[in-house]
Amino acid sequence: MKFQRSGLVAGIALTATIALTACGSDNDKGTDTVGAQAPSAGSCVGGTISAQGSSAQKNAMDEWIKAYTASCADAKIDYNPNGSGAGIKAFTSGLADFAGSDSALKDDEQKTADTKCGSPALNLPMVVGPIAVVYNVQGADGLQFSASTLAKIFSGKITKWNDPAIAAENSGAKLPTATIEAVHRADESGTTDNFTKYLSKAAEADWTYDHAKAWAAPGGTGASKSDGVAAKVKGTPNTISYVELSFAENSSLQTAKIKNGAGEFTELTGEAAGKTIEGATVKGTGNDLKLDIDYNTKQAGAYPIVLATYEIVCTKYADAAKGKAIQGFLKYTASAEGQAALGKLGYAPLPEAVRAKVATSVDALS
Repeated sequence: MKFQRSGLVAGIALTATIALTACGSDNDKGTDTVGAQAPSAGSCVGGTISAQGSSAQKNAMDEWIKAYTASCADAKIDYNPNGSGAGIKAFTSGLADFAGSDSALKDDEQKTADTKCGSPALNLPMVVGPIAVVYNVQGADGLQFSASTLAKIFSGKITKWNDPAIAAENSGAKLPTATIEAVHRADESGTTDNFTKYLSKAAEADWTYDHAKAWAAPGGTGASKSDGVAAKVKGTPNTISYVELSFAENSSLQTAKIKNGAGEFTELTGEAAGKTIEGATVKGTGNDLKLDIDYNTKQAGAYPIVLATYEIVCTKYADAAKGKAIQGFLKYTASAEGQAALGKLGYAPLPEAVRAKVATSVDALS
């Protein structure tokens, strides 16, 4: 596996694959978790941390918080999975100590965050998760789509399930004459940003909207948060949407094969997602680890729609005790032990060389 920083290529091994197992919903904290390995002795830092943001990483955060606070009695951590956009706004307005986001800060957000922090705000990739295209069409198993067809569906240019473009990519499939109900995130979401970034990169001629956290295309049906999207698709025939794999698996949804830049319709597996992560370029400088993912990858066998969830933090916090508390928790999430839990939750652990870079950045926080 290869990652790049400013043209420099470094070999990396993906240490685990994605396990397709059930996990909690946005509204269910739950107690039946897979059991992440607890922080090592002496690594605990007490203090209260309040964070908000990405619902895509909610299941990972739940597990990490449970494991960390079980071993670190003086640590109190709350994570509100209210969406990437809301999390960034809370962070830059001082209502959250750090934010979870499925997209790195944009230039204007970066300036606002830097000013709020009084030091550079960092984008630290912590969770890797593929985005599944999910659908509910009775009798139509194993559907597959190109980026062009998806762009036309989600922009309202294709409105029927038996449209010739869908039929051409799904020879022999039982496609109804029913109207397609395309479901998108109603709240601002990094998942939406990544999905529309994929459409804008891989289907430039058919997706005429810029990528953004807020859904821009007309029509369709909005649903809040990741589990809201999954519930809508599960309960509504003839729907199609996009959601993180862990939520698709939790709701037992049909997931489509996606055509990559090499012309292959690829099933969503840990290995296939890892092949796309191989081509990611680190665009940040210093301890900032903003990634640029190649959504039009021509790597054979690669599943092209993946996202990296970031923790948005200050390099230096005005409250030194708060900074140390955040550093202590993120040292655990960026550790080999913390990352090992993710493969059991429907995510992919960070490749080791990337994990090591994240750990180095966390070590520099104060």
